[in-house]
Amino acid sequence: MLGKTALVTGANSGTGLWTAIGLAKKGARVVMLCRSKERGEEALKEVKKLSHNDQVDLMLCDLGSFESIRSFSKEFHDRYDVLDILVNNAGVTLPKREETKDGFELQFGVNHLGHFLLTNLLLDLIKKSKSARIVVVSSGAHKAGKIHFEDLQLKKSFNMIKAYSQSKLANLLFAYELSHRLKDGNITVNALHPGAVASNMGINRDTGFGKFVTKKLKPFFQTPEEGASTSMYLATAEELEGITGKYYYQMKPIESSKQSYNRSLQKKLWQISEVLVGLK
Repeated sequence: MLGKTALVTGANSGTGLWTAIGLAKKGARVVMLCRSKERGEEALKEVKKLSHNDQVDLMLCDLGSFESIRSFSKEFHDRYDVLDILVNNAGVTLPKREETKDGFELQFGVNHLGHFLLTNLLLDLIKKSKSARIVVVSSGAHKAGKIHFEDLQLKKSFNMIKAYSQSKLANLLFAYELSHRLKDGNITVNALHPGAVASNMGINRDTGFGKFVTKKLKPFFQTPEEGASTSMYLATAEELEGITGKYYYQMKPIESSKQSYNRSLQKKLWQISEVLVGLK
């Protein structure tokens, strides 16, 4: 990892933070992409402290804004000549329907479209690496998902599970299609299910009910550090050199849903996404 440059999205907390720490510990030059300056600066201090690596950089970007992503890409190109590792980790899930600054349903907009645009804008730098890796954090929730092409933004019918599972299936379709497009190069693309990771989960812990639920569920959840283990494995393991287009859980390859392997579905989502983010 010495001398390699890695970018981790959503690096201010949870699995993203621990992925950044892990990469920094291995000697990589780590760029933490965060939306909040305040939380990002706190996380930056923690990464440097725990990794004993000062080659860690904080860059701000809102994955719910195409303008912000394009501005970030320009700044990243100004600072760096190559990108060896990209970990698309950031994700949101919300009980109520909200929209990005560009008018897209927030979970689809951030979890899929934001990372789709970001990855494509950075591909030229990734291709400059002798051996690059793109890691896409999906979820087992993709198995419940469907791409609602007739209502991608779920304006007609919304619920949290429907929106989240659609975005996580989109992550996999994107990862697989990207791996096909880059199969003859020096870039591998793999996806993963991080497992159930302990976080706030949208629960207000200050209420009696919130504390009760948190206490009861806690034994079934991994710590964020444990949840980051598969991301770290895909980003750094020597035995994965040249392995691409796979889906992992607990550092082992597993099968994803049948529809995630549908080539026509992969291509259709890619083509629509290109138009939605303004690449076509």
